[in-house]
Amino acid sequence: MHITRRHFCTHTAAALLASRLPAQTPAAGTPTRPNVAVIDHDRILAAADRALAQSPAPLTTVPAPGSPGTPRDYYSSPTFTAHRDAVLALAHAVPALASAYVLTKDERYARQAVAHLRAWFLSPETAMTPRLDYAQVTPPEKSGRPEGLVEAVHLAEIAQSIPFLSSSESLSEEDGAALLNWFTQYLDWLNTSRTAGLARDSRDHNGASWLLQAAACARLNTKDDRALTTLRHQFRGSTLRAQINFDGSFPRELTTPDPYRNSLFTLDLLTASCDLLSTRFENAWEYELQDGPGMRVAIARHFPFIANRGAWPYKADSAFFKELPLRRPALLFAARAYSRPEYTDLWRMLPPDTTIPDLDRTFPIRQPLLWVTRPRP
Repeated sequence: MHITRRHFCTHTAAALLASRLPAQTPAAGTPTRPNVAVIDHDRILAAADRALAQSPAPLTTVPAPGSPGTPRDYYSSPTFTAHRDAVLALAHAVPALASAYVLTKDERYARQAVAHLRAWFLSPETAMTPRLDYAQVTPPEKSGRPEGLVEAVHLAEIAQSIPFLSSSESLSEEDGAALLNWFTQYLDWLNTSRTAGLARDSRDHNGASWLLQAAACARLNTKDDRALTTLRHQFRGSTLRAQINFDGSFPRELTTPDPYRNSLFTLDLLTASCDLLSTRFENAWEYELQDGPGMRVAIARHFPFIANRGAWPYKADSAFFKELPLRRPALLFAARAYSRPEYTDLWRMLPPDTTIPDLDRTFPIRQPLLWVTRPRP
């Protein structure tokens, strides 16, 4: 058999990892389907306990004097990032609380998560407008930029949290329906706004961010699959060709100041989208172009560079290069999709969190338990 350079690097990295990791126990799951509930148990509860002490802080509690919109409209600019930071804080709190509820069925966690959701998405006085018309406004302009859409990518995991709370006493059917309505309105904006359309058509992490947000919103509607069907066509028909080079790299990310960080960010976004778009009958993981690659090639391309940052063949990032790669959810999702135990091994050994804000903003999934577990009715 002909041994390619990629094959050699991938399997050499896997062998090195295997020699450094302890043997798996039955409680840890299988080599390609690790028991995330066990592995992340203490981490989840620690994060959720911190979130119990945090009061809801929707956009209306964060004044934005330069905003051309209302107090309920999301706004950011080169000199104002407080709304961006507030969304990020929400994305830490709600998924952690939902995950803790999954583990313990302790109603305290669900009640606090729902309090955040009500303040952010349901209360007529404080609910965020389901649009991003004023993200990354550059004065004296009054409208946002397509690049601003990525600031809301963390809404995807918040949406992913909601079905896990539906079995709790704290989330009523009425509130559940109202949350679905908010995310449906946001999906409508993603599909009809010119700004969102420009983000969708970007051939970089901005386009991948649009896809993940749209898929997460569409996935909430379990009674109508049409939006997900459209997104599957979008992913197969244009996203793969626009984003991935023949060798599995992301060429538009390689010309940015932080090519390593942005490549891993895009990898996470696209693999998470694959996870949301796939069904028993339609496997987005297997989509490939006749004259180009799919996600299998993209993850294989990046795996050696996640295992060994020093093997990265392109320029180093302008900042925080040595603090990466972190525990990429792409590894976990791809291990399950392609039955690759070396991806699981690498995922398990990497640090799951960061305190560096710049890295945190490009780490879209913090609670993988919510992505590998099915919510119970």
